[in-house]
Amino acid sequence: MTTTGTWLPEDASAVACLTFDVDAETGILSANAKAADHAMAISHQQFGPEIGVPRILDILANLDVHATFFFPGWVAERRPALVEKIAAAGHEIGHHSYSHVPASSMTREQEERDFTRALKVFEDIGVPIYGHRAGLWEASWSTPAIVAEHGLTYDSSLMTQDSPYRITTEAGSITELPPHWSLDDWEQYAFLPFPEIGQHIKNPSDVLQMWTAEVDAMRRFGGLFMLTNHPFLSGRPARAVALEALIGHILDTGDVPILTGYELATHLAEVALPERAHEKPCIEDGLFPTP
Repeated sequence: MTTTGTWLPEDASAVACLTFDVDAETGILSANAKAADHAMAISHQQFGPEIGVPRILDILANLDVHATFFFPGWVAERRPALVEKIAAAGHEIGHHSYSHVPASSMTREQEERDFTRALKVFEDIGVPIYGHRAGLWEASWSTPAIVAEHGLTYDSSLMTQDSPYRITTEAGSITELPPHWSLDDWEQYAFLPFPEIGQHIKNPSDVLQMWTAEVDAMRRFGGLFMLTNHPFLSGRPARAVALEALIGHILDTGDVPILTGYELATHLAEVALPERAHEKPCIEDGLFPTP
């Protein structure tokens, strides 16, 4: 690994990216196809694109900030007008697989088919795609090379650092904009009895306090505050108000620019970042258990 100096824009102590994974129905169908038989569960997910996204767009517009909306191709294919509306408002559209099925559960060939199928959907809608995020963040050992092969600029699935780094692959290098579970609303708010996607219904004020503390800590350590929210979760009223307060806190710092993934990746194209190979570790036979 090579190490380098600061990656931050001038006068910035940290950078924030606001990202929204518009999983809709795929958020549960990718866990269990039988969820299609459960009207309540499907309606829970449909809240995201139908109510959550418009509510979040209004908040972003009122605060004059832009975000990145990651769409599974399956969702974008069924709601092209929503994709176009988000893009027309100046936000970035990101690639979030086609099916939202974790790449870690696929063969290389299956992942490639899923990846290119989503690309075709975005091409047909007419929106440019620069960044990728694996379904459930579960990238495979092939994912960065696939992203590079198809000419995308960055990925946002892996967690080796809390600041951007470069992943080298046989197909070229890509920028990694690392997320983390602590900055994901899924771990705070996700609840469904079937399919079980979590058992969390936390107080939005507690979540706001935690995320505000993370913003302030990122300013100390020069990190990337990569927030991952889901409109079917954070689009709910009290949670949306907490999100609005969080963005207000970021803006009030005066030294944490809010950038889309593509804006940040464009800045980083001129920066010498730490480089890491994306390689599966070599494991000695019999050393670790295999349940």
